[in-house]
Amino acid sequence: MDTTSPDDHPLRRLTLDQLRRRTSMKWRSHPEDVLPLWVAEMDVPLAEPVARALTEAIALGDTGYPAGTAYAEALAGFARERWGWDGPAVDRAAIVPDVMLGVVEMLKLVTGPGESVIVNCPVYPPFYHFVAHMDRRVVEAPLGPDLRLDLAALKEAFARCTAGGGRAAYLLCSPHNPTGTVHTAEELSAVAALADSYGVRVVVDEIHAPLVTAEAVFVPYLSVPGGENGLSLMSASKAWNLAGLKAALALAGPAAAEDLARMPEEVSHGPSHLGVIAHTAALRDGGPWLDAVLGDLADNRRLLAGLLAERLPAVGYRPAPGTYLAWLDCRRLGLGDDPAAAFLARGRVALSAGPDFGTGGDGHVRLNLATSPEVLTEAVHRMAATVG
Repeated sequence: MDTTSPDDHPLRRLTLDQLRRRTSMKWRSHPEDVLPLWVAEMDVPLAEPVARALTEAIALGDTGYPAGTAYAEALAGFARERWGWDGPAVDRAAIVPDVMLGVVEMLKLVTGPGESVIVNCPVYPPFYHFVAHMDRRVVEAPLGPDLRLDLAALKEAFARCTAGGGRAAYLLCSPHNPTGTVHTAEELSAVAALADSYGVRVVVDEIHAPLVTAEAVFVPYLSVPGGENGLSLMSASKAWNLAGLKAALALAGPAAAEDLARMPEEVSHGPSHLGVIAHTAALRDGGPWLDAVLGDLADNRRLLAGLLAERLPAVGYRPAPGTYLAWLDCRRLGLGDDPAAAFLARGRVALSAGPDFGTGGDGHVRLNLATSPEVLTEAVHRMAATVG
């Protein structure tokens, strides 16, 4: 009998055969011979505290509408313990269906149709899709060559977008997807100062906040000087693999509380009650499980770096302290602007296509590290065979 605790190496618990029984997007978008390392789902069993909370709710028939502040209270406790931050005040928090729909609602509060939303490319593709769909104009402020925020590029974008007197927002990804960059307190304070000087409102996607290595420090944007006017979206979704259990929190700095209060009441109808229960349990009781995942991810970063050095030395990879994503520079492989297409067609490995991430994405792929060492190893071997 297997007596290993689920908290011991969650990324090594499930076999490929078990994973292929899943019916989610990751496992149903490609044929069974494809190794899926693309969309942000983790190959882990559900954390025991989350499974217990859901099981108890179902046993009670507790499947109605969400209510109360338990989710916000759990996040506040997690923030104090993990980040030393007392900032996510329960009275400045609102549940929203998920982070990207929350982003849309926050941008509606601080911009109007046709106005600008600044993003740091390469960046999470839905930033482009959702913003364009809501009739805002996406303006790129590329990351620097070191894949960190380029304050000069931001300043130029802020100045250009507000030159005619219109409103503009800055949609910040923190930690950054796809690069895994964790922004420092100094960088975020500089962002807040720039935003204030140009009258740009900052909306921050902080969904990957719990997924930061022990060697780095996640700094909530609302905690930095000048961040009082910001709006943030947080969720347990990525860190505990809860994408199918819809629930997120919109947070306002003290100076943005009135903006959040203007969010339409019907937005709160979208989150799932079971989602709220799951996210609350994760933040309140899922710390040991999360720590085990972080340990497995650290091992996988080292494994990937070694495999690439051995099998694909032409691929550029900088192990990053945030997220479970790897941003791979494949331009020297001669596979064109979209190497993910070649890796899928020839190697049967599904990765996220770099061009989808905007300027700076050509010739790159995004690889999801949140899998077993065996799957990761096989994926790199297949990728190498593609160009070998």
